[in-house]
Amino acid sequence: MSDDFDLIAELREDQGKGASRRLRLKGKVPAIIYGAGRPPRSLSFDQNKVLQQLENESFYSSILNIKVNDKSQAAILKDLQRHPAKHMIIHMDFQRIVDDVEIKMNVPLHFVGEEVAPGVKSGGGTVARLINDVEILCLPKHLPEFIEVDISELELDEMLHLTDIKLPEGVEIPLLAQGPENDQAMVSIHVIKEVVIEDEEEIVEGEVGEEGEEGEGAADDAATEASGDESSDE
Repeated sequence: MSDDFDLIAELREDQGKGASRRLRLKGKVPAIIYGAGRPPRSLSFDQNKVLQQLENESFYSSILNIKVNDKSQAAILKDLQRHPAKHMIIHMDFQRIVDDVEIKMNVPLHFVGEEVAPGVKSGGGTVARLINDVEILCLPKHLPEFIEVDISELELDEMLHLTDIKLPEGVEIPLLAQGPENDQAMVSIHVIKEVVIEDEEEIVEGEVGEEGEEGEGAADDAATEASGDESSDE
């Protein structure tokens, strides 16, 4: 677990879309913090500093230290809204944490041993990562920044599931408690097969070539009939 992320926040009293829009124009990110049996509070953060912190993958799965004036609060990031076109954050949600209450977090999976896996090294297969993160349940002190998955012994046409993860101390995967049907596949090794698809344009051109003379004759007949109709009308 890492707690090296400090975020300097300011309390904000204004509410609504208009107030949030004005904050963004000033280079701020509107946010809210809730949980731990306390009322939610509206905050704002410096946009550039937040963007800088978000470049670190660990930020998303770490205990964050939010500072407001001379007070600090441990929290985790629960939701992040990005602008669809611009490099900016629209809104952030944080959840307060306490030491003796379990939290749910999505943490990234780091796959190791790909180069020496028999399915790759001797089987000529390609590793397919089916999921990139997993939701875990644990006390804050047991929160890992990531979970490592060793695939160094994976053979060709084999895969690993959630139950194959060697979980750190005090960490659970809630999904697995819901039944064996939720034992989701994480990674597999298969040979990628090439499928040759004929060019549709070539097929169409070939068909036209075979029937070209007949088609032209039919067109000429139709033109002659049309000309005859026009003459009779006159």
